[in-house]
Amino acid sequence: MSDASFEALPESVRALAQADFGQVADLFRAAGFTVGLPARGVLTVKSAQADTGRASVLLSVGVHGDETGPIEMVAHAVDALSRAPHELQVDLMLCVGNIDAIAAGKRFIDADLNRMFRLDRGDLAGTFEAGRADTLIQATRDFFDGAGPQRWHLDLHTAIRASRYPKFAIVPELIPDAPRTRLIEWLGQGGIEAVIMNPKSAGTYSYWTAERHGAAGTTVELGRIGTLGQNDLSQFAAMSAALHALLRGLPAPEGKAPLVFNTAQSIMKLSDGFRMSFGRDTENFTPLKKGETIATDGDTVYTVQHDEEFVVFPNPDVRVGLRAGIMVVRAQ
Repeated sequence: MSDASFEALPESVRALAQADFGQVADLFRAAGFTVGLPARGVLTVKSAQADTGRASVLLSVGVHGDETGPIEMVAHAVDALSRAPHELQVDLMLCVGNIDAIAAGKRFIDADLNRMFRLDRGDLAGTFEAGRADTLIQATRDFFDGAGPQRWHLDLHTAIRASRYPKFAIVPELIPDAPRTRLIEWLGQGGIEAVIMNPKSAGTYSYWTAERHGAAGTTVELGRIGTLGQNDLSQFAAMSAALHALLRGLPAPEGKAPLVFNTAQSIMKLSDGFRMSFGRDTENFTPLKKGETIATDGDTVYTVQHDEEFVVFPNPDVRVGLRAGIMVVRAQ
């Protein structure tokens, strides 16, 4: 993005894209909240009186630097809330994930930040994103330390490819039944059409918060990637309304229950010989029939095991050792 185009953006969007929380922090602080800036790209706003009945909500955007729509949506939401700060009824942590990649207009600097939330990073340990993940892990630990049982993490993304369900979410199976049910209900109220239950971490931020901090964490895909300032914000209207209600302790708007899918298998890239059996234009949730080949990797052949499985996140370009896609089935 050119300097002129960036300067033409609304002030709140420019500020969030650059992780400049100055004005927002001042407004919440003046309203009597305890405001923290524990790390670059992280803002915390907490009630001055400790209250374990108060929900704790972590909102993260920009974990991938080219996924700009949620940055715009959240910028407008937080700006509006900061101008009526007493409406905030939760403890809030706002995280701008990969600030440097956002500035560069790239997905990442060295490697995918959303694969770094794990203890063993192998040959990715020395990457820029590994260091950034360590910073976010510490800030997240401090935010949830001493928090009450109502813990949310909404990690907002947009997808690289088209999808038969443009708005979908990934939810860790390990979240206990009650908060998981509430989360899925809320996602439907936010316009999410499909939910994938995830049985195992792939190093994502939302799985880390669910596993380590007992949060109802989810990775939310809100349509397609776009250029900062040129996103169609109408596609985020339902999610924006649900966020508005969540942060203010209000009932969420009515929504339709999303379809629920279970993970059938993860497709791991074992070598540079990995090849998928379909094109790069394949949509998320494209169905494949039992016995069809999904991918080959040397002597390893991935095939469809159920009568029908749907492919999600197919990406042959990931690094060796990482997940190159998942296959899902409709929950019964």
